[in-house]
Amino acid sequence: MEHLCPSPMKATSNGIFQGDNPLDFALPLAILQICLVLVVTRGLAFLLRPLRQPRVIAEIIGGVLLGPSALGRNKRYLNAVFPPKSITVLDTFANIGLLFFLFLAGLELDIKSLRQSGKKVLAIAVAGISLPFALGIGSSFILRETIAKGVNATSFLVFMGVALSITAFPVLARILAELKLLTTSVGRMAMSAAAVNDVAAWILLALAIALSGDNLSPVVSLWVFLCGCGFVIGASLIVPPIFKWVARHCHEGEPVDEMYICVTLAAVLAAGFVTDIIGIHAMFGAFVIGVLIPKEGPFAGVLVEKVEDLVSGLFLPLYFVSSGLKTNVATIQGIQSWGLLVLVIFTACFGKIVGTFIVSLFWRIPKNEALALGFLMNSKGLVELIVLNIGKDRKVLNDQTFAIMVLMALFTTFITTPLVLAVYKPAKMLSKGDYKHRRIERKNPNTQLRILTCFRNSRNIPSIINLLEASRGTERGERLCVYAMHLMEFSERPSAILMVHKARYNGLPFWNKGQRSASHVVVAFEAFQQLSQVSVRPMTSISSLSDMHEDICITAQRKKIAIIILPYHKNQRLDGSFESTRPDFHLVNKRVLEHASCSVGIFVDRGLGGTAQISASNVSFSITVLFFGGCDDREALAYGARMAEHPGVELTVIRFLLESDSSEDIVRIDTEGTPAATLVSADEEFLAAFRTSISDDSSVKYEEKNVRNVSETITILRDYSRCSLFVVGRKPTGVVALALSQRIDCPELGPIGSLLTSPEFSTTASVLVVQQYYDKNLYANSSQQMVED
Repeated sequence: MEHLCPSPMKATSNGIFQGDNPLDFALPLAILQICLVLVVTRGLAFLLRPLRQPRVIAEIIGGVLLGPSALGRNKRYLNAVFPPKSITVLDTFANIGLLFFLFLAGLELDIKSLRQSGKKVLAIAVAGISLPFALGIGSSFILRETIAKGVNATSFLVFMGVALSITAFPVLARILAELKLLTTSVGRMAMSAAAVNDVAAWILLALAIALSGDNLSPVVSLWVFLCGCGFVIGASLIVPPIFKWVARHCHEGEPVDEMYICVTLAAVLAAGFVTDIIGIHAMFGAFVIGVLIPKEGPFAGVLVEKVEDLVSGLFLPLYFVSSGLKTNVATIQGIQSWGLLVLVIFTACFGKIVGTFIVSLFWRIPKNEALALGFLMNSKGLVELIVLNIGKDRKVLNDQTFAIMVLMALFTTFITTPLVLAVYKPAKMLSKGDYKHRRIERKNPNTQLRILTCFRNSRNIPSIINLLEASRGTERGERLCVYAMHLMEFSERPSAILMVHKARYNGLPFWNKGQRSASHVVVAFEAFQQLSQVSVRPMTSISSLSDMHEDICITAQRKKIAIIILPYHKNQRLDGSFESTRPDFHLVNKRVLEHASCSVGIFVDRGLGGTAQISASNVSFSITVLFFGGCDDREALAYGARMAEHPGVELTVIRFLLESDSSEDIVRIDTEGTPAATLVSADEEFLAAFRTSISDDSSVKYEEKNVRNVSETITILRDYSRCSLFVVGRKPTGVVALALSQRIDCPELGPIGSLLTSPEFSTTASVLVVQQYYDKNLYANSSQQMVED
């Protein structure tokens, strides 16, 4: 029986009004396919998000659902939306996407960091490859005897070994970020081992492709492999010098010349063309170019920004659908087929988990960490699908073997997150033991103050450093210890992994000490540390915005912090008003205020000390503390008193009192369940101690202001609007403050903070809004307001 090839499709239709069916033409059909793929994969990703699964799971499942395994059982749908004649166009789109995605994957791999991986990581990586590879070869003999009869023995054996030994580096990075493990020792080892594994997998894959040609002559396979090696060596000699020259001509903060981007993309396509001619696969050339491009400087980051959204958002899901159209789960029939599926899953999991676990124990890694490493190294992903698709295209894997292997990849990746969560919970492993000094207000003010200051970008760093300089107090003893946390958002984007390379783990500098040409962020913190003799320990939090607050709160607890200082979620414009560039950070601040186990300050920056860091001898700040009453105001005053110890700081404390004979527009409101007498007595006691301590200090002024209404209060505040910094409590008590609470625009700043940042209140002063740590267990006895920290 003669098979007729489908006639080629024309690109565009004349429209339905001229009698054309748009689905008979390549472009409208491709548009429909892409839209359908995006809706299905993104919808599944949304549904799987509560299970903390990486997006690749949704994309593999989406591909299988759209193919003959599920929706494709309806032949009318399959012939209308994915007719055989459209598959070539779909595969071309998918492979272009794959080409550029693997270029990005190459950019993610930092060969320099692989060289510095160390023996432990190398041993874990080798164990994670060799045992599964051996088991893959073993299972290939069983499969050849049953469902894969007649295939090329050598290439089938290598393909099975490669398929079982792969660890998906990009998928692993996302799982680690989701589980908050990127910055732990387990995360670092897993990332480094997976990167080594990735490089080994590509070499093995090139070997497998070289062996899997239609021509059975071993000489041809040898030629393919040798030419592939020649390509890699040639590219290694030509590509790095060219792109080092390009990187030198790209400067931080300046736009990259479009010509450089264009040349790079052309080089990726040309490398793909060369490797396709050799007979390896076009994506191999793209990957090599990505690996060889230097990672230093802004050029690699700009490349990723230009390419990633279109590729990973639009083209790459097509590759999963292309795989899904080849996957027919219905071919797995009978006890024998399902038994083989179980066997393949068991050998894949056993090889990875046991191999990694045993070697990890040999290197004296704790059992729970070793087991977590095994589970993490077992995650598969896109690279697995690439191996399987090439095997299918080269006739090495038949329909049934292909379906079994796709299900194995899906299952092993799906179980990674729950299994790791079951055996390893670093966040829960925090000691529950209490620590002293969770607040600035304390009985002995000479004890060390530990501050965790957070920043999102370099914009506010001079002001933050000037605030920390003022917080230094006197030179008596080890007074100040600062942890500077860079808040970085982790996303599904490939550039997130480049970010991980730059910030390998918490607690170590987020810059490379060896590179003196580091950013001005580095220079500023290093200069502050040397000039002020203050201990500054930089760290990085890489997490999604939804759980960034967990990183901040856990770090504060682990480092025994007294106060967390967060940047306000709005930035100041040139006209002095505030604009919200990222409203999501508003929620981060709100959650930290709710969950922190220490005091929290929100810093509204209006350029404290100007745009440059001030040296200790040049500090000249006038700081105003507004005191209405309550524990937050006491915390604000305790912070202000500490700042007043700095020789360059003048402190003014204004206490607002209600005139007893009048309360025109002030309505009495009950405070939150705490007896008024208790609040007043604690305030009076604290203020009496404060006044005694400043009796000999000419740089501190204490004033009491009697007010009758809100407008009088605002008038007094305007008199002090020329100061450098206002320090206020978030929830002041007392009748005056409660009357102002009707004006709250931003709940995190409270009534006074909201007033000082409102457009009606004209001031150039920065504002620090403080919330004191409040432990309900400690306040069971309401008469005891202050407990020794």
